[in-house]
Amino acid sequence: MTDQIRDPASEIRHLKVLVVCKDLFFTARIGETAKLTGAAVEFVRSPGELEPKLSGASFDLAIVDLTTQAWDYDAILATLKTVVPPLPILAFTTHVLAKTTQPYHSRCDRVVTKETFTQELPEILKNGITRNLTC
Repeated sequence: MTDQIRDPASEIRHLKVLVVCKDLFFTARIGETAKLTGAAVEFVRSPGELEPKLSGASFDLAIVDLTTQAWDYDAILATLKTVVPPLPILAFTTHVLAKTTQPYHSRCDRVVTKETFTQELPEILKNGITRNLTC
């Protein structure tokens, strides 16, 4: 009988993340960080792409950019809230837009500034988020 050596790296579960963001800078940053962390990321660059992305796919986390003007965040968040099992939602905004985006904060599991998001991105893509935290 042979002893099998288990490779701990082969047991690491990589997150599958849906990112609702059209900002090229942030999509590039998220994509590069995902490659480094092993997370699988799919991007929704317009609200019309959201429902088709959710059809037949499962995700561990949704990341939503709340800074895009003219997007219907009520509809976007309502669509994300229909996912079963419930999908944790991390949203990011800016200090300047914090008051404007405030009505959406309670519909997300966590809302952070772009700066915090950028700092925590590798950890978020590795481990997800802790629910019910805001800053």
